[in-house]
Amino acid sequence: MKKILAIFLILSACSKEEKTTPKLDNQASAQVSKIELTREQVEMIGMKTTNVSRMALSGVVHVNGQLDVPPQNLVSVSAPFGGFLKSTSMLQGKKVRAGEVVAVIENAEYIQLQQDFLDLSSQLDLSKSELERQEALSRENVNAQKSLQQARAANESLQARIAGLRAKLKLINIDPAKLIAAKDLGSSINLYAPITGYVTEINANIGKYVSPTDVIMKIVDSEHLHAELVVFEKDVLKLKIGQKVRFVLANENNPRTATVYLIGREITSQRTVRVHCHLDKEDPNLLPGMFLSGDVETGTEQTNVLPANAVVDFEGKKYVFVAGNETPDGSREFEMVEVTTGVEQNGFVEIDLDTLAENSTIVTEGAFDLLATIKNTDGEE
Repeated sequence: MKKILAIFLILSACSKEEKTTPKLDNQASAQVSKIELTREQVEMIGMKTTNVSRMALSGVVHVNGQLDVPPQNLVSVSAPFGGFLKSTSMLQGKKVRAGEVVAVIENAEYIQLQQDFLDLSSQLDLSKSELERQEALSRENVNAQKSLQQARAANESLQARIAGLRAKLKLINIDPAKLIAAKDLGSSINLYAPITGYVTEINANIGKYVSPTDVIMKIVDSEHLHAELVVFEKDVLKLKIGQKVRFVLANENNPRTATVYLIGREITSQRTVRVHCHLDKEDPNLLPGMFLSGDVETGTEQTNVLPANAVVDFEGKKYVFVAGNETPDGSREFEMVEVTTGVEQNGFVEIDLDTLAENSTIVTEGAFDLLATIKNTDGEE
């Protein structure tokens, strides 16, 4: 501020001399302004300049996303053949262990299924005996070959029907061997938790009929959460498997880390790609669906840079001051040019050369003084 004040004092003291009056050129475009200072004014500011240089900076890609679980850690519990929900003690948030009974389903069709299995099983011994008898007669050339074939076909058909019923019984958690031994038919079946986790949804109540396609409840194993990132199309080629991700969750200040594990191969209608990342440190307190924001470290690369103090902010845009050649009387013109910046690290900022020549002389020390002078001169006009 002392420097700025000194400039204004010089301008005021030298107002009668045309050579010492700063000349400001406000063009039609608000993005470009020019100002001319004398040698004394430049020295008073303590101005320093530099050129655009090349430097290796660590690139980052800004991302958003949420925590999620892999498909094998999210289970929907349903009744394979439907039925009425007889009982359940599950509530949202309750922890269950694999193999624990989570619901009991009742259906009269279960009785018929067990009865059919027992009937056919009892016929199997008779069918085997008939087949053995026909084979013995065939060896002695007593019976016709057709009778043997019919007996063999009947036995194979019966075994196939029994195998089908056995598979259906296992599907509804009824042990066929125990059923044959006990001959105890029931109308209810138990539904068991396939994984250890927490109940996240309950979609049925006692007495409600549920079809095979209805989801009675959902169980989530949140011990292996991953970060599901949304990356814009323009940044996808910068990503590689194994890169580090630093992210924060909503209402958190301490960053967490993850590693890029899979990169999606499909671009959505929003021109984004899904990126799957594994958390470096798992936390049982985290929940699926939590939103996150962070950066993917894409590695170091050579890029055009300037000292960070060469870039000034004005009305939400970034500018630098390009110094012109010194005139014979020692005055110098400075042009305010809008620029696009990138990564900022260790006091340097990445610069896009779309609006700058590579050999431009850029003001570093004194850039903020020039901006303040322009703003105050604009206010006077």
